[in-house]
Amino acid sequence: MSRLILVLLLTISLQVNAQQRPSIKNGLESFVKANTIYPMYALENCIQGNMEVAFKVNKEGKITYAAVTKGIGADLDAEALRLIKLTSGKWIIPAGYDTTFLIRTPMKFSLQDYGCEQINPGSVGLAIKQYNDDMASLSKIANFYRNIAEGTENFIEEEKIIDLKKEMGVDEDFIARKLRIAEKKISQGDLESACEDFKFVKYMGSTKADKLLAKYCK
Repeated sequence: MSRLILVLLLTISLQVNAQQRPSIKNGLESFVKANTIYPMYALENCIQGNMEVAFKVNKEGKITYAAVTKGIGADLDAEALRLIKLTSGKWIIPAGYDTTFLIRTPMKFSLQDYGCEQINPGSVGLAIKQYNDDMASLSKIANFYRNIAEGTENFIEEEKIIDLKKEMGVDEDFIARKLRIAEKKISQGDLESACEDFKFVKYMGSTKADKLLAKYCK
């Protein structure tokens, strides 16, 4: 069986001792392991490695700032950031905690038993570089269908867009996988990210997310 191994360490300024640090029920590492949804592009291209996310929490235990300070690349960076944002409201803040402190969280994403052991690191590097080009192509598709939805029709380009979708692998299986990921996010209470996925499906020219958009993304 394929496994996702994720190692996470939490560090705060050395001025803060262990008793003064914010905490989360069962620990941040357990939370992240339980809620990680390995993103499609990173999974398909065996993208894994070390990264760091920095964030701040307020006295109510909500995330007030979060950013990837050391990324891996592709959609894995966005997933790491999503996971930290998902902890918002779940932090237990000790009395007197200085909410201006920047908490730094190193993360290690690693795939085991997923056929990635023999992958050439060079090919992974190329896949990371290719990611931005692929996102540009998907944006071109999304803009086409967004314009149609807004009444700005340009059907002259439709044949080219259909060919681009085939080239990018935007087929029924792709859409179904994207929807399954979004539905997992719904189960985690992450409506914001799920709605982004539903909108993405809509602007790939599919109606499969329309009912979900109406239900969750008003």
